[in-house]
Amino acid sequence: MTLRPTDIDTIDMVILPPVRDLGDGFSVRRALPSAHRRMVGPFIFFDQMGPAVFGAGEGLDVRPHPHIGLATVSYLLEGSMHHRDSVGSVQTILPGEVNWMTAGSGIVHSERTGPEARATGGPLYGLQTWVALPAAHEETAPSFAHHKASEIPAIAAEGVTLTLIAGKSDGLTSPVRTFSDMVYVDIQLAPRARYQLKAEHIERAVYVVSGEVSIEGQTGCFTAHKLVVFKPGAEIVLTAHQGARLMLFGGEPFPEQRHIEWNFVSSRADRIEQAKDDWRHQRFAPVPEESEFIPLPEVPKPVRYP
Repeated sequence: MTLRPTDIDTIDMVILPPVRDLGDGFSVRRALPSAHRRMVGPFIFFDQMGPAVFGAGEGLDVRPHPHIGLATVSYLLEGSMHHRDSVGSVQTILPGEVNWMTAGSGIVHSERTGPEARATGGPLYGLQTWVALPAAHEETAPSFAHHKASEIPAIAAEGVTLTLIAGKSDGLTSPVRTFSDMVYVDIQLAPRARYQLKAEHIERAVYVVSGEVSIEGQTGCFTAHKLVVFKPGAEIVLTAHQGARLMLFGGEPFPEQRHIEWNFVSSRADRIEQAKDDWRHQRFAPVPEESEFIPLPEVPKPVRYP
């Protein structure tokens, strides 16, 4: 959509993520980081996974790979995914559940389609985000936490269903342990439903998963797969004329710059170089019962922007 002069007081930017084909009929849309925006609050990476439908005997196979300085947040809309990591966690995640993996000083994990789902085939559709850790917690001990859908707070009123994945919003507090001020919400709007996005957090963005939304006082609509980043302090009222599903996320930005290269995030460039060397020489703890791994790229490069 074309922004009018009056829209500039509300919207910082609109990003249309490129589609990246990972092979075997599976693709992702990477909204962050982009050439136009590195982070929103502590969020430094935002991927829409799928939607994809696997046949019997097929599935996702992301081999063991390392992370430092961040927490990965996995949230599925359809299907299932099997997680294993180097601290011994083994967990299948289902729609509405939350996997929060704190990499801290270093963790290795794999993400695959589990045996039962692989035998029958089926859909896989979800979102994976990386939350950068504050400088004081970048080297915290690695850990993993799983939360069932019944543990995640939700409210429903006037055509709006709000599920608080992490942080605080609309009077709710998620049980997911975080390290800085942040918000991450799954919002489903019925046809003609309205939602007021309060200025509770400094930086905020919504990713339109499906449907389309308009903003009160503005012309046009924001359609599926667009990331809309708002100006700090702006009062936003969203309307879904035909129904929509959105992911709201953001929080307080960090005072220090964050470096990101391959799967590593840090406030220090030299720490990323150390992590690369550690992975190259297999100094990270392995994932039990897994012998495969993703090697460090031959010529490591920073995240490639579209």
